[in-house]
Amino acid sequence: MTTTQTEGRTVFLLAHTGRPAAIRSAELVVQGLLRCGIGVRVLGDEATDLPLPEAVETVEAKPDVLDGCELLVVLGGDGTLLRGAEFARASGVPMLGVNLGRVGFLAEAERDDLDRVVDRVVRRAYEVEERMTLDVLVRNDGRLVHTDWALNEASVEKAARERMLEVVTEVDGRPVSRFGGDGVVCATPTGSTAYAFSAGGPVVWPEVEALLMVPISAHALFAKPLVTAPDSVLAVEVQPQTPHGVLWCDGRRSVELSAGARVEVRRGAVPVRLARLHHASFTDRLVAKFALPVAGWRGASP
Repeated sequence: MTTTQTEGRTVFLLAHTGRPAAIRSAELVVQGLLRCGIGVRVLGDEATDLPLPEAVETVEAKPDVLDGCELLVVLGGDGTLLRGAEFARASGVPMLGVNLGRVGFLAEAERDDLDRVVDRVVRRAYEVEERMTLDVLVRNDGRLVHTDWALNEASVEKAARERMLEVVTEVDGRPVSRFGGDGVVCATPTGSTAYAFSAGGPVVWPEVEALLMVPISAHALFAKPLVTAPDSVLAVEVQPQTPHGVLWCDGRRSVELSAGARVEVRRGAVPVRLARLHHASFTDRLVAKFALPVAGWRGASP
């Protein structure tokens, strides 16, 4: 592809600059894109840690940071990808993740795929899919005191290890169960392979539109994971006599919950757009990411 064909195109690059592998990977991606005539933009506070050519544009982290960019390329582990999702959601720009961490379900490529990633970006040989998000509200005495969102999950958790958090869960305005435990995870299908999975929740295929509610270490006879309709409203009420709790959104943003606080979770109004390079089934991705044993499988008879 010639420079003329790529003229005016810009890709935003976000990297975990605390990792040497990410710095080297960023250098390779930048060199490949610039060589093909595609502009690269990075955050100014990351630029000091990266060996970048003068042609790379540096900007401050503002709401319009991705204006004019066609793609957000993220290099790092799950935490960096979730950080990238914040930029992607705010701008509507698709995010392409390259996994430099351990699992990386949000990533579309691995470290060894950098040349292929650059080639696909240059040729615009990728598809874009939308992932459901969560809108999260916190109320105290009926007053709205906090709003947030999540791509993976919103979790209501105890703030102190020595005391259980007493909660009542609710679906669509009706109570489900009261129990003490470590908390509750409300998740999207995308988040079903993250914290909700660790808490004992089911794996939900990304194509399924649903919400999940998964208790965390509940001390109760009935505290099973629930899968609800995508338009359901989930709620977790922190009981007045219990210690205060904490709301975490994607493990990145937190707010203290006073005793008696109510957290409401519903399908988010704004999705996150992910760039996809191939059509591998989610089943294959699941087997690969978790190294599941499939030896002996023969498949369907011809």
